Amino acid sequence: MEEIMENRTDQESWYDDESTYEEWEYPLHEYELTASPNDFNVITLFNFIESGTVKIPGFQRNYVWDLKRASKLIESMIIGLPVPQIFLYEESRNRFLVIDGQQRLMSIYYFIKQRFPKKEKRTELRRIFDEHGKIPDEILENDHYFTKFNLNLPEQLPNQRNKFSRLNYSTLSEYRSAFDLRPIRSVIVKQVSPKDDNSAIYEIFNRLNSGGINLMPQEIRMSLYHSIFYDMLYRVNIKKEWRRLTGITEPDLHMKDIEFLLRGFAMLINGDKYNPSMVKFLNAFSLHARDYENEGVKYFESLFESFLESCINLSNDAFQSTVKRFSITLFESIFATTCKEAYANKKMVVGKIDPGSVSQMKTDSKFLAAAEKTTTSKSNLLTRLKRASEIIKIIE
Repeated sequence: MEEIMENRTDQESWYDDESTYEEWEYPLHEYELTASPNDFNVITLFNFIESGTVKIPGFQRNYVWDLKRASKLIESMIIGLPVPQIFLYEESRNRFLVIDGQQRLMSIYYFIKQRFPKKEKRTELRRIFDEHGKIPDEILENDHYFTKFNLNLPEQLPNQRNKFSRLNYSTLSEYRSAFDLRPIRSVIVKQVSPKDDNSAIYEIFNRLNSGGINLMPQEIRMSLYHSIFYDMLYRVNIKKEWRRLTGITEPDLHMKDIEFLLRGFAMLINGDKYNPSMVKFLNAFSLHARDYENEGVKYFESLFESFLESCINLSNDAFQSTVKRFSITLFESIFATTCKEAYANKKMVVGKIDPGSVSQMKTDSKFLAAAEKTTTSKSNLLTRLKRASEIIKIIE
């Protein structure tokens, strides 16, 4: 218990999860989509963000551009050069999700606000943005988070300063109206069929992202299924005791730790209804979780805290596999088993998990056989849950 947690920084190797690759393999639908081009001007797009019409979830992706890159975008728009189009997904009437173009939209938003986010504060700002749907004025005006957004542009010729350099939105003078009215091609995508799910948008997020780099599955879910339940997952993900058990001090950049929490709750609540693939199962659970009300979410948070309390006697590597990486199959099995009775009675976990029973789980031949290959098959998943219920002991 008094071990010092390794301050691991290699975020690519902290977890051991065979299903990372398996979960991408699942049957695809044929879709009927509409894609309507619109030429919204800059100030209209800004107002969309301000009003919440266009949603840019902070969880989707950190703002990563530096001041020079953002300044080049603004300069291109001032002088009339074309900029890449933006893709929006129509969730409902006057409600859109950004599929592609967040960095450009946020650069425009920050320029008009005349504030640029400090690099070291962007993770925190991501949380604030998602909570409020925008950056509150009191945060924008706080020099702890932001600096002034004055254009930082290179010299056009040696010793010849770019005439737009150091300007901000309020000092654009005659160029301001041209900037405000500059159109940006925005393609609005809407799913027509199938009507019983919204899996098309998941595929679009997966395949259509800047630079050809796909988002990880949980990053997509965070954008598509954001809810107060997901807010709760984000809160518990930074709890000290949970970070101790993951073996990594900082939240995973691609949200694998939040995905593991999601899987734990999904197995606890709907594990008996599981059918492959894992990606479809987690998407369906995430969609259902959007309907959870505050009282229910508060219960889940308290339940997880009671689970962490039950882990107090476990070593830092309790949920690690033999290769010293966090094992999702081990965690979800123990979590679902430990919380099952409490969840059924809407109570808290009482007692402490016996460390010896966890060690027994990690060497159990039946559990290991079900955790090593085809981890997301229904039979293997149910076998793991069954073995956990037979082995894990709670000491009251």
